[in-house]
Amino acid sequence: MIGRYTEIKSLNIILKKKSSAFLAVTGRRRVGKTYLIDKHFEKNMCFRFTGIQNASFNEQIMNFTAKLSEHSGTQFMSSPKTWQEALFMLKNYLKTVDKKKKQVIFIDELPWVSTTKSGFLELLAHLWNDYLSKENHFILVVCGSASSWLTKHIINDTGGLHNRLTDLIHLQPFSLAETKLFLNSLAIKLSTNEIAKFYMTFGGVPYYLEQIRKGESVALAIDRICFSNSGVLKNEYNNLYKALFKNASNHEAIVKVLAQKLSGLTRTEIIEKSKIKAGGNYNRTIDELVQSGFVSEFIPFGRKKRGVMYRLNDEFSIFYHKFMQANQKYTKGMWLQLSASQSYKIWLGFAFENLCLRHIESIKNELGISGVYSEVSSYRVAGNKEEKGFQIDLLIDRKDDVINLCEMKYYATSYKIDKPYAKALEEKRQRFIENSKTKKRVVNTLITNNGLIENEHSLAVIEAEIELDALFR
Repeated sequence: MIGRYTEIKSLNIILKKKSSAFLAVTGRRRVGKTYLIDKHFEKNMCFRFTGIQNASFNEQIMNFTAKLSEHSGTQFMSSPKTWQEALFMLKNYLKTVDKKKKQVIFIDELPWVSTTKSGFLELLAHLWNDYLSKENHFILVVCGSASSWLTKHIINDTGGLHNRLTDLIHLQPFSLAETKLFLNSLAIKLSTNEIAKFYMTFGGVPYYLEQIRKGESVALAIDRICFSNSGVLKNEYNNLYKALFKNASNHEAIVKVLAQKLSGLTRTEIIEKSKIKAGGNYNRTIDELVQSGFVSEFIPFGRKKRGVMYRLNDEFSIFYHKFMQANQKYTKGMWLQLSASQSYKIWLGFAFENLCLRHIESIKNELGISGVYSEVSSYRVAGNKEEKGFQIDLLIDRKDDVINLCEMKYYATSYKIDKPYAKALEEKRQRFIENSKTKKRVVNTLITNNGLIENEHSLAVIEAEIELDALFR
């Protein structure tokens, strides 16, 4: 098992509990939820059942019966006609398992099973309340990529499962450090810059990362995986949101407009650009994207809740909209050409900013402020006839009366600050102080992938420097 230290600790605690436990595991598609549960509870699994996407009631219940037959060793002559019959059969089987060790009942892709009017969720709640919770040796695990569905129907349920959940894990993509360990486990040895390029394309999604081949260059791997006609991820985006949400067109519309503005958009800007009407439909869609981890919401420095902005987190969705969507007709070596373009070089700069935002804790640790309370935000001032606007994408407001203004630069070689850029940095710092009216000390902080060349200009304006390697720690 690579990484997942916090999650494994939680699972071990659950195994040692003297009472039964009810665990929900959420996280985006392909992030490794099923693998985590299968691997960690392998010796304790007494029943495991996975829902089938878009399947009929009969198909779901036949699949359930086949799995129950497999686990119980009993050959059923026919499938039950209702979920009530099916769960009654499951209960009878569970009464026969060894009570001296923890027994795991794992229902994967629960949202696909518990369809409208199926009654499955209500009957599962009854099974937990009436039997499983009254024993000491069961662990009921429910899982699904539709985090918003699980939040509504399990975590915040107002019916039979209200306050019944005992444990919750929201599985995040790998960090850079975990990505490196994962690739090393596949005997793939890459530099930090190469790993960063893959990460900016795929994110830390294990399924995407395991498509990389040993000895393959970054450009050739991306060409094969994302663009070639047989590429595993060529059609991934078409299924990504549809597999998670009903009527996913609104989700896709919001993701599309956010992919065009990586620094984030306000609610009003999203509604205007996506053409989705304001109201319950929009609110439900943006909430589901946030709960599922594809979008994050943040409040710019000095603003109240009304000033909340939304940023697209998912690296693959960003990459798809920038490069894949417009290049569906494949020609050999397509990505080698695209990755040599100025458009790609500009995109690398934005993608590196997103990479840094994913690793805020590593940045704080490198600054030596991991133990200092701080708030992360951005800052944007619109231009007018007298002055140009300016933007700060990462600002760390610290309780020790210091604010780090972070500049993030992705460059082919070590970065060199010249006189004009030094002047621009200092002017931005002064304008931030004037506009925000802060009394704190404001520190220019530079984050680069290949380090900073020290000269008179860097010494004059940069007080803190962080290199890519630090994000791997």
